Amino acid sequence: MATEIQGDFDGSRLRAGLVVARFNAVVTDRLEEGALDALRRHGVAEEHIIVVRVPGAFEIPTVARMLLHQDKVDGVAGIGCVIRGETAHFDYICDAALGGLAALGRETGKPVTCGVLTCETLEQALQRAGGKLGNKGFDAAQALVECASLGRSLEELRT
Repeated sequence: MATEIQGDFDGSRLRAGLVVARFNAVVTDRLEEGALDALRRHGVAEEHIIVVRVPGAFEIPTVARMLLHQDKVDGVAGIGCVIRGETAHFDYICDAALGGLAALGRETGKPVTCGVLTCETLEQALQRAGGKLGNKGFDAAQALVECASLGRSLEELRT
């Protein structure tokens, strides 16, 4: 019989980092509220949550890396919002933010989740930041709790 491993949603042992972009704050503030709600609901202690604010989505991976390499947190959720404009800038920022977060997870082997919205309009972003389509900040923080739990389960296999 195959061994199945999956995480749970017990965040009581988690030290969580949120790296939140200030750009598009009308959206990112709501995403942050959702992320904090998820962490609290899953038992992460207030004193084990660090929120770091950065100028925009481009800066999220770099600062998340700093936080992870200082061993201040067990994992990080990047929170931001990029809304398409009239130039290719959108594509470059989205690639840097999302690709940077993915690379950081591979580099560190620690949980890194993505709560960076990449939307065509402000309306789309607001629907994903507590509107009809839920709160992607909540989802990113919940995924962080689950992945951290999964990491602990995988570590137990080594012993």
